[in-house]
Amino acid sequence: MATLTTMSAEKVSVTRVISATPEALFAVVADPARHSDIDGSGTVKGSSGESGTRLSLGAKFGMSMRHGLPYKMINEVVEFEDDRLIAWKPSLDGPAFIGRLTGSVIWRYSFEPVEGGTKVTETWDPTESKMSWMLGLLGEQKSAQANMEKTLERLEQNIPNPGSK
Repeated sequence: MATLTTMSAEKVSVTRVISATPEALFAVVADPARHSDIDGSGTVKGSSGESGTRLSLGAKFGMSMRHGLPYKMINEVVEFEDDRLIAWKPSLDGPAFIGRLTGSVIWRYSFEPVEGGTKVTETWDPTESKMSWMLGLLGEQKSAQANMEKTLERLEQNIPNPGSK
């Protein structure tokens, strides 16, 4: 399926219609152990959670990452509507001041039932980040766009078969 990308001054959103229910797609995104399966950036290497863990509002989960060098992120779910919306805010695992500087880019997924499946929108939202100016200088919007297009493609490829667990 084709993807649709929208950009505002800072936010980037990518939308794709996937032939699956919102519940099936949400289940994949709300399971941190599945994030390395769907990550389009290639930086997510693993989760600190067990497979089958379902996120909820306020839940925190860790991710092992690698972008040149290995590092760890701690994510907190900041928006949640079961089977419709989930968003988390990551920050670098380390001293609190580093997390405050590096965090606040919100990753948001929305799931809307449409004819033929679900309209999935992934949004990269740095509007709360203290470093949004630097992200713009580094061209992170274009990188985020390309990575989200790949993520939604991988999400479509990783939908569980109906009747399997």
